[in-house]
Amino acid sequence: MLNGKKVVVTGAGGFIGSHLVEALVAAGANVTAMVRYNSSSSIGNLAFLPPDMRRSVRIASGNVEDSDFVFGVAKGQDVIFHLAALIAIPYSYEAPRSYVRANVEGTLNVLEAVRRFDIPRMVHTSTSEVYGTALYAPIDEKHPLQGQSPYSATKIGADKLAESYFRSFETPVVTVRPFNTFGPRQSARAFIPTIISQALARDEIHLGSLTPERDMTFVTDTVAGFLAAATAPGVPGMTLNLGTGVTHSVGWFAKRILELMKLDKPIVQDEDRLRPALSEVMKLVSDNSLAKTAMGWTPTVSIDDGLLRTIEFVTENLGRYDTSAYVR
Repeated sequence: MLNGKKVVVTGAGGFIGSHLVEALVAAGANVTAMVRYNSSSSIGNLAFLPPDMRRSVRIASGNVEDSDFVFGVAKGQDVIFHLAALIAIPYSYEAPRSYVRANVEGTLNVLEAVRRFDIPRMVHTSTSEVYGTALYAPIDEKHPLQGQSPYSATKIGADKLAESYFRSFETPVVTVRPFNTFGPRQSARAFIPTIISQALARDEIHLGSLTPERDMTFVTDTVAGFLAAATAPGVPGMTLNLGTGVTHSVGWFAKRILELMKLDKPIVQDEDRLRPALSEVMKLVSDNSLAKTAMGWTPTVSIDDGLLRTIEFVTENLGRYDTSAYVR
């Protein structure tokens, strides 16, 4: 259904964004990839796309916080996938205003472009972090929102803007709320690539808290949820969880990864990597039944299969990971 459609992906150089661009090109869409301007002309993870696929993508370098830039890219498009955001939770403690500008004002610019130019569909990216520590489990879309970090607070603000544009202007926006996504191309900002890269290069695995529980979805399943949200009838105005419904602790993932890598190394809790106590989200596990009912989405990649694919990528690209430093 996306064949021949003109689509924009904001945050296209990121982890999920690059996989989404790849899937859209494979589906026959005419893709404009919005990436943050930089003096080195880096396109981020889009560099991993096959050369012929990369050449078919229009690159638009700019800043989602610049409304004139966003309007210029958005005009005449059929779908906008909005993924651009600042996402590192530790850095949000240090630079919260930057998160407001990128995550709240950036989202406002995209919503206003969709409204102004009558774009038929917008897919807005939320995060399970907006739920905070589970008050009940599994977490459905009616769970209260809790801003336990400046990052999550700005994502709550962005989600509410999306809701307000649908209610106020009938803007055709669908909010997808991925639980933790993992897979190839993910940076060491996330704990699974951190575990794998340290296991390959260090004698010990240094992590933050080992007890938080996470519902991990492989990136191709998350991308399938984005594609479904762009094409399914009747979903504008809805918020849809994308998760597996299964949760394990960070410590469990560390042990499982070492087992799959056939390594035996100590796992150390590093005090410097701990979140403030009231900011740590202790348990996330999704109720994904609404996504299944509303748009036929269900995850298909097992945890072990996804971990093995991620281990293969990190092993082949270990030079991209600085295992001597804590990536915030």
